[in-house]
Amino acid sequence: MPTRDDRQGQLFPSNDDLASEDLRGAPLAARMRPRTLDEFVGQEQILGPGKLLRRAIESDRVSSLILWGPPGSGKTTLAQIIARATHAHFVGLSAVSAGVADLRKAIEDASLRRRQRGQRTILLIDEIHRFNKGQQDAILHAVEQGVVTLVGATTENPSFEVNSALLSRCRVFTLRPLRPEELEVLIRRAISDRERGMGSLQIDLDTEAMRALIALSDGDARKVLNGLELAVAATTPDAHGVHHVGLAAVEDAMQRRVPLYDKAGEQHYDLVSAFIKSLRGSDPDAALYYMARMLEAGEDPLFLMRRMVILSAEDIGLADPQALQVAVAAQQAVHFVGMPEAWLIMSEAAIYLATAPKSSSAKIAIEKAREAASTSGDLPVPLHLRNAPTGLMRSLGYGKGYDYPHDFGEEDPRRYRQRYLPEGLDQGSFYRPSCSGYEAEVADRLRRMREMRDSEKP
Repeated sequence: MPTRDDRQGQLFPSNDDLASEDLRGAPLAARMRPRTLDEFVGQEQILGPGKLLRRAIESDRVSSLILWGPPGSGKTTLAQIIARATHAHFVGLSAVSAGVADLRKAIEDASLRRRQRGQRTILLIDEIHRFNKGQQDAILHAVEQGVVTLVGATTENPSFEVNSALLSRCRVFTLRPLRPEELEVLIRRAISDRERGMGSLQIDLDTEAMRALIALSDGDARKVLNGLELAVAATTPDAHGVHHVGLAAVEDAMQRRVPLYDKAGEQHYDLVSAFIKSLRGSDPDAALYYMARMLEAGEDPLFLMRRMVILSAEDIGLADPQALQVAVAAQQAVHFVGMPEAWLIMSEAAIYLATAPKSSSAKIAIEKAREAASTSGDLPVPLHLRNAPTGLMRSLGYGKGYDYPHDFGEEDPRRYRQRYLPEGLDQGSFYRPSCSGYEAEVADRLRRMREMRDSEKP
């Protein structure tokens, strides 16, 4: 029997303890946690019939892996299923509470277990992204030598949060948020299950409340089940003992109102369109309003940041080159910080983009250049611009007559006399600078350069 010290830092009990786990009094989400692959809902892309991970679990040949997905997508559940299905010894640690000493002890025990019993050890590290480089390095050798089989669970992109050396020794499996129909399966199962769920109660969950519960859960199985439990607990049964759970009870349990928003429907496209057009039209108040509505409804913040990055190049461009830097920095900050603090970052970015000078010249220029590239054929590159690494190429005139711009000063007309476009394309036919913001300076500089270039023509 493990001592208190043996269990310190452990996230899960051992294999034997898992089999006898007593969940009485635990939240509904913990009680309803699937115990087998057949009970597991969703993630068919990695657990469907014939899929690699499913075959590995069923044949007890699980290799080191990283489970990457949002909260409530099944990472911890999957780790516990692996623990029950495998003949290996199972040790679970949380990166929130465990340190290098816990890792070293787990590895030492695993090494001893392998030598004395020939038994493998599966080491689960929940929230592995919280381990720093030194802590991740502490398990690298054990993973490489097969002393432990690592199962890491993370909500963050492992490409950024897990050491490349450790990542290269693991297979990454991506879990997605649960779909509405999958969440509905979990809700109905919890309502009907008399052993672990609420089947001993008479629950009437109306259609509107079901939809609201699913909409407010953001694809999170834990959130939808615990929300259901709270909503039922807050409902007084009628004379027949039936708990009638309606929309108001669900909204009260989830502490959120259900906004009118369908992330895959017309409302989604209408609000996104209004948001982008408000930014383009330099109305920060409208942009903030539409952004707030979408975020309150559960829109992915990174989706909105991607739209702002695109707008910074498409509609602001060289009128304010810093706009793209602001948008990209905001996107990275939102990814790093997460909600709810990301509201502040997104607000700053939206206000900056809305109030920045606007120019679509970069968009128009590349559209014209692409059209010319697709319609003009393969025009030959001028000889003086071609690379000339061999004597034959030099004898054919490759590179001959090329003027190195740095040989001439800024005000020397000879700096601008050289032709770069192939014959058949007109100079200045693509990029036409606007007179907005910084681009007015660009327009003036181009005008002066073209005047000096033209003055050199015979």
